[in-house]
Amino acid sequence: MSEVRGCNLPEELYYLVDKHVWAKPMEDGTLRVGMTAVAAKLAGSNLAGVTVKAKNIGQEIAQGKSMATVESSKFVGPVPAPVTGVLLRGNDQLAADPNIVSRDPYGEGWIAELKPANWEGDKGSLVTGAEGIAAYQAKLEADNISCS
Repeated sequence: MSEVRGCNLPEELYYLVDKHVWAKPMEDGTLRVGMTAVAAKLAGSNLAGVTVKAKNIGQEIAQGKSMATVESSKFVGPVPAPVTGVLLRGNDQLAADPNIVSRDPYGEGWIAELKPANWEGDKGSLVTGAEGIAAYQAKLEADNISCS
């Protein structure tokens, strides 16, 4: 796990940096996706809700389009899909405790699972490893964002 400007960023995830979302390939070919620690910090520390709309389950969501909504005392906005894919399910734990996203954004705080339409093609628009961390560092510095 790398830390950039106080923000934790696991090297093994794939990031859509401008949208502050990540994707983690699972063994069954699906992706677990969520908000980065940066997004959680920007949304605020007391999340009122993170919801995946039931009507979107089974539907294809385009990369960068909303797959969920996050709501806090200072922000209401979309959680974009990091890649194009069919939305399989949301994280049911978020209904009872949306702040899992702030406490553990890369573990228990994942937001949804997607079946990617073209993982091999779409992952080229994401960054991972040292390249991902460097890209995130440049974004955080350019936008003067810190998680600490």
